[in-house]
Amino acid sequence: MKLGVHIGYWGLGLTSQDQLDIVQEAERLGYDSVWAAEAYGSDAATVLAWLAGQTTTIKVGSAIFQMPGRSATMTAMTAATIDQLSGGRMLLGIGPSGPQVSEGWHGVRFGKQLQRTREYVAVVRMALARERVEFHGESIDLPLPDGPGKALKLTIGPVQDRIPIYLAAIGPKNTALAGEIADGWIPMMLDPEHLPQLRGNLEEGAARAGRTLDAFDIAPSVNVFVTDDVEAAHDALRPFIALYVGGMGSRKQNFYNQLVVRYGFEDAARKVQDLYLEGKKDEAAAALPAELIDRVSLCGPKEVVRERLQVYREAGVGTLGVSPFAFTKEARLEQLRLVAELAA
Repeated sequence: MKLGVHIGYWGLGLTSQDQLDIVQEAERLGYDSVWAAEAYGSDAATVLAWLAGQTTTIKVGSAIFQMPGRSATMTAMTAATIDQLSGGRMLLGIGPSGPQVSEGWHGVRFGKQLQRTREYVAVVRMALARERVEFHGESIDLPLPDGPGKALKLTIGPVQDRIPIYLAAIGPKNTALAGEIADGWIPMMLDPEHLPQLRGNLEEGAARAGRTLDAFDIAPSVNVFVTDDVEAAHDALRPFIALYVGGMGSRKQNFYNQLVVRYGFEDAARKVQDLYLEGKKDEAAAALPAELIDRVSLCGPKEVVRERLQVYREAGVGTLGVSPFAFTKEARLEQLRLVAELAA
């Protein structure tokens, strides 16, 4: 099992130099990849290009590029450019974002995501292969049939023969789609004990494509807080998890809340969401069961984290994306070092 480090959104609490120091230390420690995120603040592409120029071996991954924020061909252009700048280290994670961001920030209707994602990935692959892009689907029509547009091909080529494409997905159908069309899968709030069931979704998709998952990379993003004070770790993680379970989306469209329900925490999921949407965020965080926090994160003493790392490994995780849950550069560096030590 390889280790990756998720640096999240840029510019929230740490300086650019702090973030660079963290990534360079992760590279020194042998971490395989670094992943940057975007929502409606920093964009991931600029961050990855900047990091690529100041590192030498660590792979640079988007987790994720938002599909509504870029056309498929723009995503291919960006990925090819970063792959060239990094000497072939690009990992392309993409996803649909959520309805509030897609429609509120990008002005793109959130609907028919399975078909949209399928077509988007097909066009990205076509462009990265430097084929002339001619594609006529439900959501993508290139070139437009009623104007002067012509079928074009990418004028630069990526260094890698095939840039790995990862899909961010948590629902059963989207997870199956990742198994069908992607090279990897980026789940969030993954319970490794639940992975055999989720792997079934991946295998369903792979079977549709007539392939196996032998080279497929399961690459979850996992919050980490190694400490002897378990209660303090739980309390630190509560606001973050409550945000996703309670407030990341509307009452009807919160994919993380639905995921927690599938894990067997239906009552807690409903209570946390009700409290969060009423503006009672502290109470929502306090309502999270400790068992749920332990199942979707790595927290507690060294021996506990070491055992949990083995659970992820045995469950079939290929790349464990570590999100150090600490608020200073020094504390994040310490968490990275501890995980590298415990995973050895």
